[in-house]
Amino acid sequence: MTINGQSLQADFSKGICVGIPVDFNGLQPSHFAAKRASTVPMRSGSFIGDTKLGGSCNVPVITINPHCNGTHTESIGHIVDNQFSVHQALPGGLKLATLISVEPASVTAIDKHNRPALVNGDKVITKMMLHQALQHISAVRFTALLIRTLPNDESKLGARYGETTLPPFFTIEAIDYLNQLGVKHLLVDMPSVDRMQDEGLLTVHHRFWNVAEGTHSLQAGSYIDKTITEMIYVPDEVRDGNYLLDLQIPAFSTDVAPSRPWLFPVEFV
Repeated sequence: MTINGQSLQADFSKGICVGIPVDFNGLQPSHFAAKRASTVPMRSGSFIGDTKLGGSCNVPVITINPHCNGTHTESIGHIVDNQFSVHQALPGGLKLATLISVEPASVTAIDKHNRPALVNGDKVITKMMLHQALQHISAVRFTALLIRTLPNDESKLGARYGETTLPPFFTIEAIDYLNQLGVKHLLVDMPSVDRMQDEGLLTVHHRFWNVAEGTHSLQAGSYIDKTITEMIYVPDEVRDGNYLLDLQIPAFSTDVAPSRPWLFPVEFV
């Protein structure tokens, strides 16, 4: 096939899902002290939607906070007053993607150039890290970028991010760099591209979608066709490099939806 003017071949029997399953009865990641995603059987009159309780079939009623209960994809509607659904920003089809691994750095001094200011103990992803990681990948015109943070282990499948488990986040320079590269679909294994406690600024979200900081309104030049996918998990055996991405979501008319990203290895011909 040809994508973005580049001829390639792919083996669709070797797909790798990098979404974290929402296990309603077991491990599931969470963010911002959100309650667990849960299910209860539907009840209506004498009907109960649980075969174990005598029902004729299973009909679970699901309660989930997509932003905090696992792998999810969000649109610009996350930060603006305008109703903008994630399925509007994410047309179907395969996207050329690149996977890189970076090790966030610990901040050792106050840096007031960032918003909010970086303080001792923050772990950040910088422009230099991204640039160096991409230097080791053969140059292709990708529209999706997946970022695996190091160290990387299966604890991410059930991590409860909070005051004692603060995740890394992007600096302003880093997200501006990704905009310059033309990244339309950003996928990360953290629960947010912004700092968890950031005074409500969401600076990185605003800059990625080109929405004026401190506002919640679309403007001329806002990137309504971009998405951010958070809380993915990329196993160590998946090597950095180029892939095809199939970013699957339900057709929710909301700013966010649970998602199931698939990667397929490619070779350029």
